[in-house]
Amino acid sequence: KLDREFFTIHQQWWWGLKMTVEIKICMGSACFARGNSQNVEIIENYIKENNLDAKVELVGSHCEGKCADGPNLYVDGKHYSNVTPEILESILKGLS
Repeated sequence: KLDREFFTIHQQWWWGLKMTVEIKICMGSACFARGNSQNVEIIENYIKENNLDAKVELVGSHCEGKCADGPNLYVDGKHYSNVTPEILESILKGLS
């Protein structure tokens, strides 16, 4: 009996499909103080409210070295800077 995670990873490899979205949020002190402390809560709530647990992987990172542009986050490697709650809302709407 194969577990779901193994099947999903294997299926992604076999068909060349990416079935999950990775959101990496900078938790360095500058980004955290500039708004990512609030942004991480917004993301967690959005994932939960929209039943996206299987589709979105939220990970934190140490300083990404782009402090002057913070708060920073990445969606599947695409960098977003100066992320306000309003900008974050439009980014998240693109996930569902």
